[in-house]
This record gives sequence, structure tokens and C-alpha cells, in this order.
Amino acid sequence: MTRSIPKPSGKVRWIVCALLFAAVVLSYVDRLVLPTLKPDLQARYGWSESGYADLAIWFQAGYGIAYVFFGRLIDRIGARAGYALAVGLWTAGHVMHIFFTSTAGMLLARIPLAIGEAGTFPAAIAATNEWFPRKERAFAIGIFNAGSNVGAILTPLIVPVIAVTMGWRWAFILTGLLTVVWLAAWIGFYRRPREKKTLSQEELAWIEADPQEPQRPVKWRALFRHRQTWAYIAARFLIDPVWWTFLFWLPDFFNKQYGVKMLDFGPPLIAVYLLADVGSVTGGWLSSRLMSRGMSINRARKTAMFCAALCALPIAFAAQAPGLWVAVGLIGLACAGHQGFSANVYALPGDLFPRWMAGSVVGLGGLSGAIGGMLMAKFAGMILESVGSFQPIFIVAACAYLIALLVVHLIVPRYAPVTLSESRS
Repeated sequence: MTRSIPKPSGKVRWIVCALLFAAVVLSYVDRLVLPTLKPDLQARYGWSESGYADLAIWFQAGYGIAYVFFGRLIDRIGARAGYALAVGLWTAGHVMHIFFTSTAGMLLARIPLAIGEAGTFPAAIAATNEWFPRKERAFAIGIFNAGSNVGAILTPLIVPVIAVTMGWRWAFILTGLLTVVWLAAWIGFYRRPREKKTLSQEELAWIEADPQEPQRPVKWRALFRHRQTWAYIAARFLIDPVWWTFLFWLPDFFNKQYGVKMLDFGPPLIAVYLLADVGSVTGGWLSSRLMSRGMSINRARKTAMFCAALCALPIAFAAQAPGLWVAVGLIGLACAGHQGFSANVYALPGDLFPRWMAGSVVGLGGLSGAIGGMLMAKFAGMILESVGSFQPIFIVAACAYLIALLVVHLIVPRYAPVTLSESRS
């Protein structure tokens, strides 16, 4: 039972949250520098669509595999060292891009970038668990997770300006320096609450108000015995590839379809990701609102996912849109649908698994989503080289969410939490 502790005046925990937010922003900026530069680099160095698709495939392979194992590593070495290791790896990979001009060479840089970035979310969750009581934890996660869309908005604003004025290599160097600054701030500031000398006793008591739940070992084979695990794995496999496609190919789509130049990527991409932010908040709010009105968690989550899935359907017509801003609206609506759908899918491990199992399930889902993204990247590269149109890609994106909802419902018709006795089986 949670102790009744008055809310403290101290704000050290929110400084930690601000650092986590900044890290997520920087991770997305670094991830998206190459996609933003892709039209220019492709024209300059003669990249093929399949060669670029291979970059996306191997990035997601490294990301997915590392995602599973970073969570367990951070359990061993802690959030401070774990996040420092992750940022160090991705920064090294990010800056390494400057040494290559071919897609084969760029691959050597994308792998360490992917491995390091895979540690971002597990490390941030671990830090949040250390610094926030349960009543504030979801809000803190929502704040730092919003950094993904902020990073996606900032990249097309700053990277083209750097590339045009200083050369494309400086886009990697200067953004890499920002992560070095963050890394120094993280190592200098972050400690566990009881090790933080500037933390007041009142704020420490607030942070530790929840009863400490003992961690239990999780065996991988035990996770696969539960249909709830397979529901989450299947959902991530089906929906994550669509988001990866948006991240890797949207600038290229706007360039090829509407002649948008690198310096002009900002407004359409900002509009798309602002709509994605709205969808993320609305999707999470809707299921919570329905539950507060007495609807079961099963029905509330699936109703919200259904509404989000409907938002994705119009993207099937985006490749035939009569103008840029019509296409932006259709794609932005689909991105909002994705984020709203994801907000409810990501809640599934917490809804259905004990806390000490949820992290491992999340890791498996991350790997599954990355595998799906690899297949989607290969499909996209083949389609763009053979057909030369984004239409088939957008049709797949339009259908993915309704299919994912159907699969989740077939595997888990009713949300039945895994019990303690089942988790030990």
C-alpha cells in the first residue's frame, strides 16, 4: 500500500526528466540526419533505392537485437552507466558517417548508431523507475517520449541549413557534438536518489513512497508460453514497420512526388509530426476516458485502437493527392493514428504482466517490430526501384492497423492478466 506522503517542493526529479527528454530528442535527430540528407546524397553519389533500403534494414536489425539485451544489461549496471554507454555508442556511430559516401560504407556507421540508440528507451524507463513514484511515472514517461516527435521536427529545420552552408558532413559533426554535451551533463548530474546530495529528504520520501516490489528472475522460455506475449509481439511486428517507413522515406517522398527541396522539408515534416503528437495524446486519453466511465480495459483499449486504425486508412490515397498539403494531411492523419494505436499497444505489457516481466516482453516486442521494419524496408526498396511509386507502400500502411487489431483480438479476446503462479511456470 502506498504511503501517504505530502507532495514535496523539490524539483530534482524533474531535472532528471528534462535530461531524459533531451536525450530522446537527440536520439531522433541523430537517427534522422541521414534520411533528411538522402535525396541530396543519392543524387550526388548515385545511391540505389535498394542500397538505401539495406541501410534501413541493417539499422533495424541492430536496433532490434540490441533492444532485447540492453534492458537486461541496464538491470545489471544501472541507468547512469547504461545510458552513458548507449549514448557513447550511438554518438561514435553517428559521427562515423562523415568517412563514407557509399551506402555500403554508411552501413559501418549505422550499426553502432542502431545498437546505441536501442538503449535509449530501456535506460530512460530505468531512470524513471528510480526517480518517480508510480503516481507520476506515466506522466514523466509521456514527457520524455514526446521528445521523439520533437526530434523529428527539429531535424528538417537544422540539418538542411547546416548541410547547405557548411557541407553535409558538418550536419553529422555538429549534431554529434550536442550528444557529447548531453553525455557530460548526464554523467555529472545523474545519481540514484539516495546518492544525490542535493535531494531533500522530503523529495526522497516522495520518490520512495511506493512499496518496493522485489525483482524476480525472468526465463525467456516462460514468456513464450503466454498468449499475451504473442499478442504484443504480433502487434509490434505489424505496426512498427509503418512508423519506420515514415521516418526513413518521408523526405524522399516529398522530394520525388512534389519536388520539395532539402531546405523546404521543414514545414511539411513539422505538420506531420505535430499531428502525430496530437494522436499520441488523444489515443492514450481516449482509452483512459472510456475506462473512467466504466468500460472494461479490454474494450477501452480496443475501441481506442479501432478509432486510431480508422485514421490510417486515408493514407492509401496519399500518393495520388492533388497537392503537397493534401498529402501532408493524409500522412499526418495516419501518423496520428499510428501514435494513438501505439499508445494503447505499448500499455499491453503493463496491463497484462507483472512488473518484473513487462520489461522483457517490451524487449521482445521491440525486436519483433524491428524485424517487421526490415521486411518493410526491403519491400519499399523493391517497390520504388521496380514500380517507382509510393502507392503500394501506402496501401500496406493503410491496412496494417486494422489487421493488427484483428490479430490482437484473436490472440487475446479478453484482457486476462498473467498471474503470479503462471509467471513462475
